[in-house]
Amino acid sequence: MTEQTFVETLRAHGARVFLVGGYVRDALRGVPASDKDYVVSGITETAFQALFPDTPHVGHAFPVYLVNIDGTACEVAFARKERKQGTGYRGFAVEFSPDVTIEDDLYRRDTTMNAMARELPDGTLYDLYGGQEDVAQHRVRAVSAHFLEDPVRALRAARQAALFDYTITDETLAYMRACRAELVHEPAERMFGELSRALTAARPSAFFRWLHAADLLDVTFPEIAALIGKTQPVVFHPEGDAFEHTMLVVDRVAAETDDVLARFCGLAHDIGKGVTPEEMLPHHYGHEVQGLDVLAAWDARMRLPRAWRQAAAFVIRQHMRAARLTKYGKIAALLMAIRKSPLTFASFNAVTRADHGALPSYLVYGEVWASELATISGRDAPEGVKGKEIAAWIHTQQAARLRELMKQ
Repeated sequence: MTEQTFVETLRAHGARVFLVGGYVRDALRGVPASDKDYVVSGITETAFQALFPDTPHVGHAFPVYLVNIDGTACEVAFARKERKQGTGYRGFAVEFSPDVTIEDDLYRRDTTMNAMARELPDGTLYDLYGGQEDVAQHRVRAVSAHFLEDPVRALRAARQAALFDYTITDETLAYMRACRAELVHEPAERMFGELSRALTAARPSAFFRWLHAADLLDVTFPEIAALIGKTQPVVFHPEGDAFEHTMLVVDRVAAETDDVLARFCGLAHDIGKGVTPEEMLPHHYGHEVQGLDVLAAWDARMRLPRAWRQAAAFVIRQHMRAARLTKYGKIAALLMAIRKSPLTFASFNAVTRADHGALPSYLVYGEVWASELATISGRDAPEGVKGKEIAAWIHTQQAARLRELMKQ
């Protein structure tokens, strides 16, 4: 059905229909708008179901339906109020009824840029909290003190600032700081959700810097917070401590690739430096080994996706040596290992280039060369070469072939 038909059907039965959230915000930002989300008011859930009987119900605590509008499955939620009665994001009593207005619904939202609505069909803008002005001024601002009721809104505000390159107002930063105690108890999957979205920003570092500014980095991403103050040899790292280096690397990776997996690897490549003993500074001997333990602890706390965990572990092990190998056998082994890792050569190279500043030829041409090395098979081994000897023979042949390719 078309949007016009959807709206006319509801309005004919006394309901009101609004576009809300990101679609309204992005239109004001002058960028391609995200998926459309709708809010309806002035109608019972029973009456809505009678009008759209084949529409899937996806809400749990409150009614949300997936309605096919203009060929796209769009979320249609009922206007609702929320009242805090416990801790965390589950500690809300939700009220929805025909008497709940769009004004009630917008009040419960996190930041002003997301607390706007356009009524259909005429497009009248409902902006009760100055969201349009905040978008124009490029700032993230909480709607009200109810921001504190869901502590993950603090991460969401930092993520919004990173995604849109906005600043966060002082009052909102104060609200974010006040979320610290409750954030410790929030489900790990909610933290991960904000992390994965923040890594899509043009400069992901802003997400972590805003969390640090709000005194929240150590309770949300302690592996990254631990890098602050871990000094490095100035001759190699004029940018500053291990935190500054990591922020530089993740932004460089983001400038080169949209691959969130590569961006996470850039974020995680030096996390072992966070546990370097003070007496060893500014050196970080063995941080690539320590980093694997830190990654394991991060995974235990946040349950990282398997590909993220495997790719980050691979980069942590290899990042110090990947651009500095000189022996053909070791180079061949690295190329074959990259080929088997969750990362593409382009992604691995993006992280390596961001860390080292340049790439050796064996990584520049690595994907092509690795494909050729992969054609060397144990089936071609001389008669009498068996068992473990076959693997050694393959490795020797790959090293010899790589030497030819590199000389060419």
